[in-house]
Amino acid sequence: MRTAFVEAASRWLAAPRPEACAAVASARLVRLEANQPPWHGTGIRVAAGQAYSLFADGRVHWSSRDPTLYGGPRYHLWARVSPGGRIVNPTCESGTFVADVAGELELGVYMGVWKDTFGDLATPASLYRRLTGGLDVLALAWHGEPVAGLAAVDAAGAVHAPAVVPPSFFGAELARLRAAHAPPAQWSYLLDTGHADIFADAIGPTGERTIAVHTHDDQGIVCTPVEFELTPRTRLAWRWRVIEQPSAVAENRSQTHDYVSIATEFDNGRDLTWIWSSQLTPETHFDCPVGAWTARETHWVARSGTGDLGRWCTEERNVHADVLASMGPPPARIVRVWLIAVSSFQHGTARAEFADIVLDDGVHAVRVL
Repeated sequence: MRTAFVEAASRWLAAPRPEACAAVASARLVRLEANQPPWHGTGIRVAAGQAYSLFADGRVHWSSRDPTLYGGPRYHLWARVSPGGRIVNPTCESGTFVADVAGELELGVYMGVWKDTFGDLATPASLYRRLTGGLDVLALAWHGEPVAGLAAVDAAGAVHAPAVVPPSFFGAELARLRAAHAPPAQWSYLLDTGHADIFADAIGPTGERTIAVHTHDDQGIVCTPVEFELTPRTRLAWRWRVIEQPSAVAENRSQTHDYVSIATEFDNGRDLTWIWSSQLTPETHFDCPVGAWTARETHWVARSGTGDLGRWCTEERNVHADVLASMGPPPARIVRVWLIAVSSFQHGTARAEFADIVLDDGVHAVRVL
């Protein structure tokens, strides 16, 4: 059955206005089946430095038993230019990028964990077998600047469809580009979870720098590099203000794994993340319930409940002791600090702020934020 998105995109492709023909170098409508691993060619060839845009609709269903477990284009859709291009992902139902190499634009459904920035998977392709659904993607390559191109085609006759998709594909992406904000300074999004528009620099109540996160049916991890020896004296201190929790139930099941946390990544590739749980008892710890992350990530409940929501709270953890208790023999070094927000399992909302993140061992101290 053709969706409203496919109908609208097909109509536009069948009868483009002259202004669109002048702005658009090439356009294709592509169907990506959820159970097919990446990558799939679009037939669109771009030059290095040429801009292209993606407009997408659809759902990738993770379970045949629970229809609430799904993700959309902002998580599952990725692109690259082949051969040799690095992978990119939209942060919503549309995205605009600049080709880093010359070649064919390829699209793929992401499931698992990336091995590298070129789109090789570290997890087996067998993870795709249980997926159903898929994504429909309208891909456009531009002759010139994408903002000018989007404005031209939107003014010439926007692609309209019922409320299941944005009222104008081109107008929505134009507005997103004009309002886009950069990640917090000195922080970047973790490749494995992709770029998102949920973290931003902010100012605290006394003028101090903070990092704020606001996510709805989305997820993301920002990280910053550090070099800090992990000893029995190593402590992580921070302040946070969780305004809205993304889960009202325990977060230790894959179906309800929505949370806000801070984490340290170690030189063995693993990480320990301290969460503000809605229900779980403080000092509880558990391996990540998401299969691709179970062996990599451990969660520790640093704070629980709703009584302190909206208030700035101060935390301090002995990282070495928590690792020893929850993960086994500690590694040698901390290599990155992460901030995490997930609200994509139950499709809810999370809002929080972080400040005054410090690593200290009694002799050396590093201010992370």
